[in-house]
Amino acid sequence: MATLHQLKCTACRGDEPPVGDDEIPALHAEVPEWQLVERDGIKRLERVFRFKNFAQALDFTQRVGQLAEAEDHHPTIVTEWGRVTVTWWTHKIKGLHQNDFIMAAKTDRLYAGA
Repeated sequence: MATLHQLKCTACRGDEPPVGDDEIPALHAEVPEWQLVERDGIKRLERVFRFKNFAQALDFTQRVGQLAEAEDHHPTIVTEWGRVTVTWWTHKIKGLHQNDFIMAAKTDRLYAGA
């Protein structure tokens, strides 16, 4: 079976159910650095990435943005001096989809320089 970072996001229709609570542990195991958070009743994946300065944080933000455009799946990104917070969830279904775990894994690879 392919690891999450090797998969491609699929188009998500608004009538698809979010990932079930029983499916989350197996998917989360592949992206353990990500926190499962809930805001406004919506489950999300979130991670803070640390950098030496603002320039490195901004470069990472731009690379995450390019990845998001290539996969047609877009996060919330907060860029600050020395850190970038990335949050993935699927707006159409107001929850987590496999795409969010795929993008978290791909974001981890960007950070690792792979």
